[in-house]
Amino acid sequence: MLIVGLTGGVASGKTLAAGCFAALGAEVIDADQIAREVVRPGTPAWEAIIRRFGREYLLPDGYLDRKKLGAIVFADPERRQILEAIIHPLVFAETERRIREIASRDPHAFVVLNVPLLFEAGRHLRVDKVVVVWAPEEEQILRIRQRDGLSREEALLRIRAQIPLEEKRGRADYVIDNSGPSVAVRPQVEQIYADLKPYL
Repeated sequence: MLIVGLTGGVASGKTLAAGCFAALGAEVIDADQIAREVVRPGTPAWEAIIRRFGREYLLPDGYLDRKKLGAIVFADPERRQILEAIIHPLVFAETERRIREIASRDPHAFVVLNVPLLFEAGRHLRVDKVVVVWAPEEEQILRIRQRDGLSREEALLRIRAQIPLEEKRGRADYVIDNSGPSVAVRPQVEQIYADLKPYL
């Protein structure tokens, strides 16, 4: 089994690249999706977050108000660490469970871990290859503002909360350039997939 860590910056195009890998037959495990699952209403993580941050960060349906919570944790590193300490161990455990499940049914699977904080959380030490999706910072800001309706300052807080994308790029085995049209991502993913497939 080959495990590829897919990462990048905020709004650099990780989800787009992950979709391209999936279309080629890779098994994709999305850490952001798992992070949403582990904080569903009534879960231990949800209860822990409410205890630490308060019920004012809930939406009427009981789900976390991610935008409101994000506004405070990205402006306060200490609060962000508190939130990550609640969520990250659960995401890690569920990721490992899914890897084991995939391995049990396909020992030669091509697995892609889509993990925004791959380097920050030390997950790069547990993968075979690292792929970084890169985009210029101004493009990231534009995408964040369009996607999430945030101000430029709020977008920058999210970008600066991670290791600089240029540093991630320098530590990657492969880099996907997503500075241009989105259709340019697919052929880059296809080349990486073709390069790595023989390792299985």
